[in-house]
Amino acid sequence: MGARDTIRTAVRDVVPPAGLTRALAVQAMVYAVGNGLFQAGSAVFFTRALGLSAAQVGLGLSIAAGVSLLGTVPLGGLTDRYGPQRIWVLGLVLDAALFASYPFVGGFAGFLAVVVALAAVDAATGTARQVYSINALPPAERVTAMAYQRSLLNVGFGLGAVISGLVLAVDTMPAYRGMVWFIATVFLVTALFVRRLPKVAEAARPAEPLSRFAVLRDRPFMTVSLLSGLLTAHQTLYLTVMPLWILTHTDAPKTLIAGLVLFNTVLIVLLQVRASRGADTAPGAARASRRGALLIALFCLVLPISGATRGTLTVVVLVAAATLLILAELIESAGTWGLTATLPPATHRGAYVGAYRLGAQLQFLIAPAGLTALGVTTGGWGWYPTAAIFALVGLVIVPAVAWAGRTPRLGEPAPDRAVTPVP
Repeated sequence: MGARDTIRTAVRDVVPPAGLTRALAVQAMVYAVGNGLFQAGSAVFFTRALGLSAAQVGLGLSIAAGVSLLGTVPLGGLTDRYGPQRIWVLGLVLDAALFASYPFVGGFAGFLAVVVALAAVDAATGTARQVYSINALPPAERVTAMAYQRSLLNVGFGLGAVISGLVLAVDTMPAYRGMVWFIATVFLVTALFVRRLPKVAEAARPAEPLSRFAVLRDRPFMTVSLLSGLLTAHQTLYLTVMPLWILTHTDAPKTLIAGLVLFNTVLIVLLQVRASRGADTAPGAARASRRGALLIALFCLVLPISGATRGTLTVVVLVAAATLLILAELIESAGTWGLTATLPPATHRGAYVGAYRLGAQLQFLIAPAGLTALGVTTGGWGWYPTAAIFALVGLVIVPAVAWAGRTPRLGEPAPDRAVTPVP
């Protein structure tokens, strides 16, 4: 009976309950099939199918990242003006059209135009998708629903990666064209799915709408945004910095890197919902963010041990370090969802969620180079100041959230709720 209960609980943590939570999770999985397919095969597609050099691809993607960073805040305001569902559907349709145009791209200029447009669309669509989930669900269900979405999102990414492997094995121009057209079709199907989701009553529009960058003046909120954004560096640590460390400072087999990526995917699918419990309030989300930060700091202390071990013990240390970082990712993600669901005001939720995403965008610009320099190129001693940085963020984020909770948001006469995090 105990085993049955365990299995039943595990299934409940992966399969979302019927209703809107399940619908949102299913659309996330379908969308991720297309997104995962392209992420896994994009580098080969750009060089083989479009004939671009590696330098051109890197430059184009860097420019697109800059556009996404600059557009996150003003494009988030479109959600408040036109409604999240409308912006979400429009963004998916534009995504489909842009992907369908890839086979007709000629040269670097055409490639740059497409990736920049995709980055701008993603900045608007990402905010709209999150705001719709917040608006459509009761406060107590928001974080859990986002956890189910992320769990099934990883299932979709896995399926997309498998399809990408088949395309790369065929390695023909018709296969690459078929890949991007298949992705465009997936996005169109997702748009139809989103269009059929329940309509959500919009919050009352304020008499004086915020200017495009006004939310940046909300210092307590932007402080939380930047601190939380730094914690999303767990992605860079897991997918970029740790593999480089394994290759350059350990005797572990290269195949372990692929195994750790699979390990990450499996644990997120199985544990994300369970790890998100208790993060549906601002105090709970702040504590989750703190725990995530301290786990990242602990990872930074354990990983360098693998540089001084040999054989099986190296693999054991690396798996232990990876487990710490996965737990940090699970818990920190829940904290992020809780903060974005509770701190922004209802009347300007799109602008505020867009501004919250700014912290993560900045992390993606500085973390790959900064963390690689500290953790890998120093020979190992750089992991210790890196651990100190994340521990400091963990200690600061709880009082920062309390500060944001005591301070009225722009355009609001008083904060939505008192926030008094419990240590």
